[in-house]
Amino acid sequence: MALEDPGYAGINHLALVCRDMARTVDFYEGVLGMPLVKTVELPQGMGQHFFFDCGGGDCIAFFHFADAPGAAPGVASAAALPGVGEIATAVASMNHVAFSVAPERIESLRRQLVERGIECTTIFNHDDSEWGVSREVTDDVFVRSVYFFDPDGILLEFACWTRPLRPADVRHEPRSTPAPVDG
Repeated sequence: MALEDPGYAGINHLALVCRDMARTVDFYEGVLGMPLVKTVELPQGMGQHFFFDCGGGDCIAFFHFADAPGAAPGVASAAALPGVGEIATAVASMNHVAFSVAPERIESLRRQLVERGIECTTIFNHDDSEWGVSREVTDDVFVRSVYFFDPDGILLEFACWTRPLRPADVRHEPRSTPAPVDG
């Protein structure tokens, strides 16, 4: 049974882990233009926790732990851009972060990424076809997006809805995968 009227208002913040906080600030504030709105020094020299405004009252946040294990592409994060290579990640991993942008800005944002030397995908027109993408924007396209990595290999996406979602958009039965048996 669902919670009684939780009053959700979006995502407060998503907390990720970075290798270098200065490089992270340079990328998210300096390249993507997300204002740094809060910084925290964790107790006992444990690390830092910084928050960037990603619009709509939401934040993306980063922890910096000096002794954090290295990245694990293909396990904890996507190993490649969609359409280029393997994007599957492990259970309980964070696959990617999609930032909502205005539909009229998607082409300009992709161009700006390319101009800054940031590898990114073409613009994907996600639809309900067999392959899930269309070369053209059709009435079936529900979101357009472009994917790219941050300096730590976190897969990011600029995404824009192209039409309101409808009850007919929910038409697949959820699947389950049995948990592995420890041996």
